Amino acid sequence: MIKNLILSLYFVLFSGGVSTVQNILPQKENVLSSRTISLENRYPSQRVSDVFKDNILLNLAYLDGRVDSAQDINWAEIDNSFRSEFTLQPNETFAYHDAVLPQFDGKVVKTTEAHFNYSDGFKTDGYLYGDGVCHLASLINWAAREAKLDVLAPANHDFANIPEVPKEFGVSIYYNPANKSIGANQNLYITNNQDKPVNFVFEYKDGQLSVTVTAQA
Repeated sequence: MIKNLILSLYFVLFSGGVSTVQNILPQKENVLSSRTISLENRYPSQRVSDVFKDNILLNLAYLDGRVDSAQDINWAEIDNSFRSEFTLQPNETFAYHDAVLPQFDGKVVKTTEAHFNYSDGFKTDGYLYGDGVCHLASLINWAAREAKLDVLAPANHDFANIPEVPKEFGVSIYYNPANKSIGANQNLYITNNQDKPVNFVFEYKDGQLSVTVTAQA
């Protein structure tokens, strides 16, 4: 019996049986970059900071499909810890919203699925609806550039500080339904220039939001 067991293990490890074992094991991934910010200090005023936080979390809920419209919004659930991700295949492009520059027409496979306005359920601090989404875009931009993906961010956010994000990674995001060319120039475009898929992994827990870019090993 022991001999038969040894022969069986030999078959699994050194014969065609190894492919079956490998297929059921999870594939390893390399971390290309990872960046984290706190959502508790988005602005010196706590009231405004809370609006920024809520808008960031709502934008992520649109991104991963937990929310499809304003009618789906449950703020208590949106503030819960979560982990989500999306994948870009080689040469595929992510745009922050769907008003895109001409060179990206037909190439964008993923957006955040929102327009950051009252109709989408975004909040205002008295200035703009959707304030705070630029902070999320800037965090994604930072992680994507450190992962050495192809990134285009036509409008910098150098007119205002984004806490915990270096100034050079700040991105200005804006969507104007009446003039999409304005929005196309205030967007974020990320193209996978790798020869394998890359994943953008979002994790939120205890007020901390991280974006990690990984690729199959």
